[in-house]
Amino acid sequence: MKIRPLSIEGAWEVTPRRHGDARGLFLEWYRFDRLAEAVGRPLRLAQANLSVSARGVVRGIHFADVPPGQAKYVTCVRGAVLDVVVDVRAGSPTYGRWEAVRLDDTDRRAVYLAEGLGHGFCALTDDATLSYLCSATYNPAAEHTVHPLDPDLGIDWPAAMPLLSERDAAAPRLAEARAAGLLPGYDACRSFTEASATRPSV
Repeated sequence: MKIRPLSIEGAWEVTPRRHGDARGLFLEWYRFDRLAEAVGRPLRLAQANLSVSARGVVRGIHFADVPPGQAKYVTCVRGAVLDVVVDVRAGSPTYGRWEAVRLDDTDRRAVYLAEGLGHGFCALTDDATLSYLCSATYNPAAEHTVHPLDPDLGIDWPAAMPLLSERDAAAPRLAEARAAGLLPGYDACRSFTEASATRPSV
């Protein structure tokens, strides 16, 4: 398993080692110990999600209040997506920057996002299926979204006409979300992750 940091602090790409022969394939798509060693703290597992999307669907950009935030470990178990990490942490050196990783059922890569980062994706195939491991359970009152087509973000979505949910289509732009005080602060996120590195995993 190869784990490398992305250009946005708190985001990592994970490439598993695959073992295959005429019978099929085996791989470890998540390793608690290897991830904790790379990122400096364990991923506390509180919830697992599965989403299925048609080609051209764009979901995001979603993030949660910090604390408690919601760290995510995301992989594509069927089809392919362009997975996008956005730094929505006010005050971050890479605030407003995004980075994309192709996740698919061939290379079986995964992406880890620390609390406070924004997440979205575009389905590149029909029935693109994502599996999420999450550090906190869903809390609607603490969940927010930034418009995925915000021109200030300039995300290069690989869809001629992205299909959005009503919630995402009505989401504020990044600047509007910041003005409304919805974005997590960079310093608060760093303090939270540093403190979580010393807490025992549950």
